[in-house]
Amino acid sequence: MKPAVFLDRDGTMIEDVGYLDALTKIAFYPWTVDAIRMLNRAGLPVVVVTNQSGIARGLFDAAFVADTHRALDDRLAAGGARVDAYYYCPHHPDGTVAAFARACGCRKPARGMIDRAVADLDLDPARSFVVGDKWIDVQLGRAVGGRGILVRTGEGAEEERRRPDDVAVDAVVDNLAAAASWILSR
Repeated sequence: MKPAVFLDRDGTMIEDVGYLDALTKIAFYPWTVDAIRMLNRAGLPVVVVTNQSGIARGLFDAAFVADTHRALDDRLAAGGARVDAYYYCPHHPDGTVAAFARACGCRKPARGMIDRAVADLDLDPARSFVVGDKWIDVQLGRAVGGRGILVRTGEGAEEERRRPDDVAVDAVVDNLAAAASWILSR
């Protein structure tokens, strides 16, 4: 089993535009490709774990999420980087699409997406890192016994000001490039 880097998508890899419902709204941060390529070169699997409640809310469907991830892969590949796998949660208790309108074990900060990745990719969650712009990402890292890193991009700067008392964070950094540097220095 090997360690991995689990990345949030919106606000961490790409700009958070609310509900991403058109491929034309995808905007990579300028450091994203380089940061992921650094992690790839270090031999760390990079896995995206993302809540996509827009499916439960009827704003887009699973096919659009797959198209989005293919578009991300194309952009990363052009820069010599790759994501090893994508996992997303389509659920939300307040959803309007009956099949997805429920609480679940995969919506962050629950550990379901990482548990699936661990089984699929033979990963060691206790030696892994979760990077995201919300405390739920840090909580997910803790839930699987790994390390949690908050980035100040997306909602991260605001989240940093509202830190819950019961959340232990391993690092708070400016962006994904700084998170990759922090991880590689460990």
